[in-house]
Amino acid sequence: MASPAEWLAGSRPRTLPAAVSPVLAGTGVAAYVDSAVWWKTLLALVVSLALQVAVNYANDYSDGIRGTDDVRVGPMRLVGSGAATPGAVKRAAFLAFGVAGLAGLVLAATTAWWLVAVGLVCVVAAWFYTGGKRPYGYMALGEVMVFVFFGLVAVLGTTYVQTETFEWPALYAAVGIGALACAILVVNNLRDIPSDTVAGKRTLAVVLGDGRTRALYLLLVLAAAAAVVAVAVSTTWWALVGLAFLLVAVRGVRTVLGGATGSGLVPVLQQTGVAELLWAALVTAALVVGR
Repeated sequence: MASPAEWLAGSRPRTLPAAVSPVLAGTGVAAYVDSAVWWKTLLALVVSLALQVAVNYANDYSDGIRGTDDVRVGPMRLVGSGAATPGAVKRAAFLAFGVAGLAGLVLAATTAWWLVAVGLVCVVAAWFYTGGKRPYGYMALGEVMVFVFFGLVAVLGTTYVQTETFEWPALYAAVGIGALACAILVVNNLRDIPSDTVAGKRTLAVVLGDGRTRALYLLLVLAAAAAVVAVAVSTTWWALVGLAFLLVAVRGVRTVLGGATGSGLVPVLQQTGVAELLWAALVTAALVVGR
């Protein structure tokens, strides 16, 4: 029986900035072009956080029963460590999916019913990242899906439920947030190249190899910086304050390009998550002040 502390660790709280950031950024754009609907912001945040927790538990379950997590470096895995049964972790994942679904239904009912279809696609994508017979996370597609769902869908969706319009600044913000969300996964998979190779998990890092994966991390951070400029050009120059995220991100870049491996890369996960949250908070603040 896992303890509450172990369940919390298994939810991978260091990944939660990737769920908060797109909601912040999408709300910032909504506030700039129209006005923020704060109760919808809160519901969108519930959806995003619940989906993040759900996918973390789902990955724990699916990787655990495959044996991928039997030997690994980094945050604990409930199934792989034997702290919780596979069935219990699977139920926790579906409970989190249920919370996301309920909040999403309220948003759909008050905005547009086609959002239900978007929500269902998000749930399916979350489960089959490492679940099912042919998980796309084992086919080097994890980063692509993170960019799509924790970048494009999350940011554009948050703006849309508040304004019911498509906004170009939201797209630019989605690119920036999506790039940093991908960077978190890139570091995670860079750290796990040795164990994933042995387990037959074909992540993008395994395909690219060590050197090119480190270069990809740098490219994603630079893309996030370019996205700040794009938001500023399309809204207010105040948004350039978002470039201050680099003060945190550069620490991760130095560690990654410095050749760190294994546990040496664990701090970069947190640094990248904080950088993403800082990107969203600063750009959102600038959009609210500069409207």
